[in-house]
Amino acid sequence: MKQTTLAMMNSGFELHSKTTRRAAFLARMETLVPWAEFCALIEPYYPKAGNGRPPVGVERMLRMYFIANWFNMADEACEDALHDIPVLREFCRIDLGCERVPDATTLLNFRHLLEQQDLGAALFAKVGELLLANGLKLSGGTIVDATIIAAPSSTKNADKARDPEMRQTQKGNQWYFGMKVHIGVDSRTGLAHSASVTPDSVHDSQELPNLLHGNETRLYGDSAYTGQKDILKEIAPNAKDFTNKRAKRNRPLTDADKQTNRRKSQVRAKVEHPFRPFKSIYGFAKARYRGLIKNANRAFALLALINIDKWGLPLTGQVRPA
Repeated sequence: MKQTTLAMMNSGFELHSKTTRRAAFLARMETLVPWAEFCALIEPYYPKAGNGRPPVGVERMLRMYFIANWFNMADEACEDALHDIPVLREFCRIDLGCERVPDATTLLNFRHLLEQQDLGAALFAKVGELLLANGLKLSGGTIVDATIIAAPSSTKNADKARDPEMRQTQKGNQWYFGMKVHIGVDSRTGLAHSASVTPDSVHDSQELPNLLHGNETRLYGDSAYTGQKDILKEIAPNAKDFTNKRAKRNRPLTDADKQTNRRKSQVRAKVEHPFRPFKSIYGFAKARYRGLIKNANRAFALLALINIDKWGLPLTGQVRPA
C-alpha cells in the first residue's frame, strides 16, 4: 500500500468542518463509476512506458478528465483547481508530498486521445451495457428530442471565421449557430439509451434512425418527428407513433388534438431530465471547443456520467431495479 505523506493528511483540529456538497458528490461518484471497465476501454490506446518519462496512470487521467467535465473547467483551470482544492486531489489520488499534479498539456493530450479514438461514445455505450447487465430493463417506449448547443458566432479571431463545422438554424423567429445533441430516452426510467451529435442545420427527424433500439412499442416526440412511419416500420416495426400532431396551413389543431398533445407531452417531459444536468448543472449549454468531434466526445462522456449519477446504483451491487 502506498504511504500517505503529511500533504494528504487532515490536521485533525477542524472542530467545525463539514462535508461539502462537492465532497459528497465526489464520494458518491467514487463508488458509482465503473473505473475498471472504463480503464479497460482506454488502455489499448494509451501510451505505454518506454525510454521517456513514464505516462500518468489511465485511471488518474480519467478522474482528472471527469472533474473537468463535472465542474465545467478548461484544461488549465482543472490543473489550477487540483492545486487549490484538497478534495479534488483526494479524488484524483494525488499526493503533493511526493508527486506533481498532471499539467494542462497532459490533460489536453488525454482528451485528444479520447476524441481521436471515439472513446466518449464508447464510455456511453459501456454504461448502457453495464446497466442492462445489472438488471435495468428498457420499457417499450422511447422519447426522442434534440437540444441546441450554441457555438461562438463571432469572427473576431485569428482565422476571422466562424467554426466551419458548426451551422445555423432557425427556431421560431430566432436564429441559432452551433450544433445539436439528439437523444433517445426510455419512457419509463428516463435513461438515455442512444445519442448522436450533428450540426444545427440537421433536422431533428433525420437522426431518428440513430435514436431507436429496435424493440420499441411506442415512439414519443414533438411535432418535428411526425411523418416518420417508414423509418419506424423499418427499424422498430412494432412501434406505434405517439408523436405530437402538427397544425397545417388552413388546418389548425382541434381542441381534441390539443388535449391529446398535452397528454403525450406529460410523457415526453422525461426527455428533459438528462438535458437539465447536461446544460444547467454541468454547463454544456455552449460549445467549449472548436470542431464537432471534440464537442461530441464531451457530450457522450457527459451523458454517460449522467446515466451513472441517476441509475448507477445497481453497478455497486447494492440494489437491483424492479
